[in-house]
Formats: sequence, structure tokens, C-alpha cells
Amino acid sequence: MAIPILVQVVLAVTLLNTLAPTNANVEGDALYALRRSVKDPENVLESWDPTLVDPCTWFHVTCDGDNRVTRLDLGNAKLSGSLVPELGKLERLQYLELYMNNLVGSIPQEIGELKSLVSLDLYHNHLTGSVPASLSNLSNLKFLRLNSNRLTGRIPRQLTKLANLKILDVSNNDLCGTIPTSGSGSFSKFSEDSFMNNSRLEGPELMGFVRYDRGGCT
Repeated sequence: MAIPILVQVVLAVTLLNTLAPTNANVEGDALYALRRSVKDPENVLESWDPTLVDPCTWFHVTCDGDNRVTRLDLGNAKLSGSLVPELGKLERLQYLELYMNNLVGSIPQEIGELKSLVSLDLYHNHLTGSVPASLSNLSNLKFLRLNSNRLTGRIPRQLTKLANLKILDVSNNDLCGTIPTSGSGSFSKFSEDSFMNNSRLEGPELMGFVRYDRGGCT
């Protein structure tokens, strides 16, 4: 017996809804991946229930009128653990505030996919590894604070093209090489306080003391 056309349409729509996850579900999954990756002794993430339709009702998460995540406010939350690459799926995220926690591991390259990001605050953690060159893709970024971690390696030259950057702080790490100053968003506008207490960091390159690509920096 033939299935009525209306029933076929309903079945097709239902199937599409099942196969194609909504933005809210994708973003909820990304945030829940972070929850699984950290320890939360103060239970600040207790409201992060993956069974809810979207994460906009979760504490410390702010959304816009389209129910897309725009802010993640988890500063000084006593979280420990590591960041996750899934954070790069939060396409409209403007503020990523995870400062003053006990986070370890590296900064995921995928953070560079957050094209709407205005503020990246990861200071006062225990992050290691290098500063990802992919952060140079964040053309709207105004505040980049990575100070007081254990970051190593060079400051990527690509970051000098961040023309909208107003505040930069990479002090109190273990960065090396020279401070790059080429590009339209030259680091020369930042004071030495932005780079202080990196004992192996030299420069700035603009002063001609040492080439950016000088050896001995790992």
C-alpha cells in the first residue's frame, strides 16, 4: 500500500533533523568535551547537562539571539585539566575567559578557527608548548593575554598582522628568540612589560640587535 505524500514528507523532515545536528548541539558537544577534559572541584560546571537542547541555559555560557555561544566565562574557577580542540567549533565565540585556573597542556591550534574572537584570556595557568601561529587568523582579536604560564618557543611572526590587537601580554613564560616587529600590527606599539620575564627572549627585532630566526631557540 502506497504511503500518503504527507506522511512521506513528515518522515523525510524527521530523518533530516536526525542526521543533521543543529548548531546548538554542535556547540553543546564542544563545551561538554571541555567539561569531560577538566576536573571541577567547585562544581561550577554542574549545570552543563548534555541532554538539554542547547547550552544557552548553562551557567557561565552566554549566547546571542540565535542561541549561538558568544562568551565562556570560567575565570578563577579552580578548574584543572586541559583545553580541547573542540573549542574551535564555537564559531561565534567572542570571549574565551579561562584565566587563573590550573590548566595544563598546550593551546589547541583550533582556537585559531574562532574568527569572531575578541578576547583570549588564558593567563595564570600552567599551559605548556608553543604559542600557536594559528592565532594570527583571529582578525577581530583585541585582547591576548597568555602571561604567567610555561609557554616555550618563539613568538610567531604571523601574530604581528593582528592589526586590531590592543593588549598583548606574554610575560612570565619561557619564550625565546626575538620579538617580531614586522607587519601592519607591529608589536613595536607594546611596551616591554608585555614580554618581560622571558629570560631567553631578545630584541625587539626592530632595534637590529638580533635576527628573528637566530638559532638556539627551542
